[in-house]
Amino acid sequence: MSNVDPRARAVTAVIDPQDTLEGAGVKLRRTIGGWSLDYLDPFLLLDHFESDDPADYLAGFPLHPHRGIETVTYMLAGEVDHKDTLGHAGAIGPGDVQWMTAGGGLLHEEMPRPRDGKMGGFQLWVNMPAKLKMSQPRYQEVPDASIPAVERDDGSRVRVVAGAIDGVSGPVTEIYADPEYLDVELPAKTLFVQPVPAGHNAFAYVFRGAANFGVGCDFGYRGDLDGQHGNAPQLMIFGDGDEVRVQTWESPARFLLVSGKPLGEPIARYGPFVMSTREELQRALSDLQHETFIWRDDAEWARSRQTWRAG
Repeated sequence: MSNVDPRARAVTAVIDPQDTLEGAGVKLRRTIGGWSLDYLDPFLLLDHFESDDPADYLAGFPLHPHRGIETVTYMLAGEVDHKDTLGHAGAIGPGDVQWMTAGGGLLHEEMPRPRDGKMGGFQLWVNMPAKLKMSQPRYQEVPDASIPAVERDDGSRVRVVAGAIDGVSGPVTEIYADPEYLDVELPAKTLFVQPVPAGHNAFAYVFRGAANFGVGCDFGYRGDLDGQHGNAPQLMIFGDGDEVRVQTWESPARFLLVSGKPLGEPIARYGPFVMSTREELQRALSDLQHETFIWRDDAEWARSRQTWRAG
């Protein structure tokens, strides 16, 4: 057994969100995929949407394509109605997760609506390796009740979407990037330590309160905390190591902790298409123009288009 202490990951960058408009006019806060951070392999985009004003989001995301990526939608409040040209349809609400593998291509729409006057959540885009970019699309839709929550004696609470903590595994599985996706709530004056495989890229997105992240956060609580201070809303990028450490001071904090195995492959991206070469991008645009874009064959494509138009 090794007696070498785990290496705490240092914070290498702090990213402030960029306000942006997407879809038909939805107001978002973007940290990955923006001006300050274009790509954190395998993560292509992180958007935070949250508003009590329906004018900020009701225009939604009308029918649009995806190819070569996975999209992860995690809801905090409100609902999103969705349907696609492969026949999937439904709604995700507070606490629900939708992990969509676009693979070889689909077109879908996402239309937000408030619940109790509230709307909020996140969308993360995860790259796919070249060998899987044209694979069959699929959905993993996980309701709130199926996402386990780990509650510790210190009052911290962690919802486990993917990966594991304290022997509890999340319901999203069979993802190439081997991701961890945790929603962590810490009370004041609490230390949180989570192993993360060396070599995986990792980030924390602080969306409530404030905490210190990285090297220097230790088990002896004290007022002169080390590490990198982060206030909501900010993204903390970690360097390599074996574990992530987070410590709160006078206020509680809530953050997403996400990690995944980098692909180390070239990317060619244009809007909702992320492929490996420019030629593959051109093929995606040509397929879209000629209505041969989605993964299914021509007969199924025709039937799905009829169903879509009828719906």
